[in-house]
Amino acid sequence: MAEQRASYSGLATFMRLPVAEEESAWKVADVVVAGAPFDVATTNRPGARFGPRAIRDQSLQLAWGPIWPWGYDPFERIRAVDAGDVPFDWGRPKELEENLRNHVARVLRAGAAPITLGGDHFCTLPVLRACKERFGPVAVIQFDAHRDVEEGAGQGRIDHGIVFSEALHEGLIEETACVQVGIRTVYPGEAGAGMTVIDAAACHEMHPRQVAAKIRDVVGGRPVYLSFDIDCLDPAFAPGTGTPVPGGLSSHQARAILWELKGLNFIGFDVMEVSPPYDAGEITALMGAMLALDFCCLLAAGKKAM
Repeated sequence: MAEQRASYSGLATFMRLPVAEEESAWKVADVVVAGAPFDVATTNRPGARFGPRAIRDQSLQLAWGPIWPWGYDPFERIRAVDAGDVPFDWGRPKELEENLRNHVARVLRAGAAPITLGGDHFCTLPVLRACKERFGPVAVIQFDAHRDVEEGAGQGRIDHGIVFSEALHEGLIEETACVQVGIRTVYPGEAGAGMTVIDAAACHEMHPRQVAAKIRDVVGGRPVYLSFDIDCLDPAFAPGTGTPVPGGLSSHQARAILWELKGLNFIGFDVMEVSPPYDAGEITALMGAMLALDFCCLLAAGKKAM
């Protein structure tokens, strides 16, 4: 962990990590953080383009020592850097697909795990394309209010509601090794009948350890990508998002599930749909930072301090 400073001062990199935009620096890193400031694919309230900056800002509140309840500072066990935001021309939104895919492909070739700060959930699609190139079809753990398997795959749409139907269409993910947590919407013509869905009602009835156990049964030892749409949380805990749905998970529920996923073969993570214009007291961005930090703790679990 970097030296302690006031949370309101200094440069706002994620968790005060060193800036490393050059690929050569990633070869000695375990984790490379990057922002995807893109919300062209949103179907309701925009604003997630401001998510990466807000998440970084709020992460400074957490950058002070051992993380509860892990009991350690993950950055004393793993090497992590902040690569800034993936660039693209806002007048040519299709550039985001190519540039983000290429960025993640380079991170994976360097032997590091990508963390992507969104941005709307469409940003997960180019990340999964890069993961497929490296690992073949991967398992997915998706926390979300929506399944994002709506009709329209294979048509070149830029739409955050078809991310995982498009991923299935392109063979990026292994359908029976995908689990969707916190779901509480239904749309006509949804794909992905072979995916495991643990909807919000089931999550509320189950202990987090039971949810985690079911996730483990589904993904097994496969390379697994973890994608967290912040609208998985109830709007009481995450009001700053484009498509809020009542009845979601609490902040504690979501974190408690993650705590029980130690030892899985994680290859990357994203937190998507943080929309600061609709946030209250910056609590959504703070939770986005916390989730990314929890993922770093998952990767650091079992490792010794450097």
